[in-house]
Amino acid sequence: MLLTAVWVTLKLATMTTLILMLLAIPMAWGLANMHSWPRPVLEALVGLPMVLPPTVLGFYILLLCSPNYGPGQLWLSLTGTTLAFSFTGLVIASVICSMPFVVQPLQRSFEQLDKGLLEAAAMMGAGPMDRFFNVVLPCTRRAMILAACMGFAHTVGEFGVVLMIGGNIPAETQVLSIALFDAVESQQFSEAHQIAAGLMVFAMLLLITLYSLDRKAALSLESNIGRR
Repeated sequence: MLLTAVWVTLKLATMTTLILMLLAIPMAWGLANMHSWPRPVLEALVGLPMVLPPTVLGFYILLLCSPNYGPGQLWLSLTGTTLAFSFTGLVIASVICSMPFVVQPLQRSFEQLDKGLLEAAAMMGAGPMDRFFNVVLPCTRRAMILAACMGFAHTVGEFGVVLMIGGNIPAETQVLSIALFDAVESQQFSEAHQIAAGLMVFAMLLLITLYSLDRKAALSLESNIGRR
């Protein structure tokens, strides 16, 4: 059962991260270059999952996934299955819940990008898409890695929203955080220790990797300044 929970967790985190990167990159780029009044409102909507209690967020996502409301009704009519308490519903909830942890690092990186590079590329005839893929993305690759890692890690560690949307269905929606809660509740403390220790090791390795990337970036910046 533990290996099954590991597999479901990794599958969920991988799919969520891939979807998040596809959605968050254009979203962060748009926010970074928006200077009109809707920007604070949109930023607040993106960041809402960071401050909203998971049970509140999970409750409203659960309503949207139920057959009584638009998205859930549409999914039911197309597939004959419900979104609530399914792996697909879990992916949707995880994308919404982890969105700010991916969008915000990317937005900050895009805002700090040297605009002179884009202007130089434009003067050389590069179009908007060409500038984005050949200038913006290579210059912000560390932020891309950071954002992907943050999205992946947050998905692995999420509990409240996952429990409300996916429940605790073995081999389908039972992820490691739910399996840990289940083990503690049933007083299987040996299994609980294994899960908790594994998650702690994963978190430590991820943080070490991220801090190492930040240190390398800082050293590279200092080296470039010194050469000038």
